[in-house]
Amino acid sequence: MKFKDIHIGQLIEKGVVEDNIDIFRISNFLKCTEEEIKEMYQKKNLDTDILLKWCKLLEYDFFRLYSQHLILYAPPALKIKNKKKNLPQFRKNIYTKEIVDFILEQIYKEEMTRQQVIERYGIPKTTLNKWLQKDIKDETKL
Repeated sequence: MKFKDIHIGQLIEKGVVEDNIDIFRISNFLKCTEEEIKEMYQKKNLDTDILLKWCKLLEYDFFRLYSQHLILYAPPALKIKNKKKNLPQFRKNIYTKEIVDFILEQIYKEEMTRQQVIERYGIPKTTLNKWLQKDIKDETKL
């Protein structure tokens, strides 16, 4: 999965097909017509309240796709000390297996050096080294 260009409608449609969910059930859950559902499949973006309903119906966190996009493609935030924000603050980025695999693949294919990964994605050096060590250990178990 490439996190750079997210077409949420297509991904939702894939989830519906994979889970084999009846269109009547979807229509009842979302309180919309079959035509409106098909229109959603064509949309690149959806309102968050609609996306939240899809998350519940398909039991999949579609919002995480956007979080992963931010981790990979957003520039590191400038930290201003002693500035309070009203928005919720999170301690750590969430690194899914897909993200870790993507980053390790960049290193193994020599598309990026370790230092480039650290600088571009803001991943601590110790975290990257742990991923590499764990990956090596996992390979030897096979």
